[in-house]
Amino acid sequence: MSKKTNFFWASYADLMTSLFFIMLVLFVLTIAMMKRQQKATVEQLKRIVEIQNSVKELDSRYFYYQDEYKRFSLKEQIQFAAKSSVIPVKNEAYLLEVGKNIESLIKRLKTKYSNQNIKYMIIIEGMASNFVYSKNDELSYLRALSLYKLWQKNNIYFDPAFCELQIAGSGVRGVGRHTGNKEYKNQQFLIQIIPKIGKIEN
Repeated sequence: MSKKTNFFWASYADLMTSLFFIMLVLFVLTIAMMKRQQKATVEQLKRIVEIQNSVKELDSRYFYYQDEYKRFSLKEQIQFAAKSSVIPVKNEAYLLEVGKNIESLIKRLKTKYSNQNIKYMIIIEGMASNFVYSKNDELSYLRALSLYKLWQKNNIYFDPAFCELQIAGSGVRGVGRHTGNKEYKNQQFLIQIIPKIGKIEN
């Protein structure tokens, strides 16, 4: 075999060895990057769960958790009169305590997540019983509005830069409604607190 041939095979072997090590290094780097990304994803998931669970700090004196509907409900049944959006006087003090408790929670969460892209939404959802009445949608909205006005009148405030407050009426629709001889219990409202999560930084 000539010297040129020997040189060719030696160079070829060196080239393949170099390529092998390059591929090995790239493989190791890829694995390392994937592990870091996986760790980051796990940490982000933990943060999201933590943020979602933060609303569970609501005072158990006023709220209980309905696991089947993934929501909190008021412990005290607020019962409107048929076709009425006026909050019963006997429930006003309780609803003010509820509002103050939510206000306190939102303030704590605002401090806790002040440097993160996280906000919250409070939804007051009015409801109506499924009896013959042509204005159930409007009525349910007015029931939610009555609670908002009660809070507003008593200086219960949610910083709109951190917490969006929405007033809604679901009429005779929605999940978790009472049926049968308990249909009248739908003359109420629900209060939901939902985290709005942006980009989670590690």
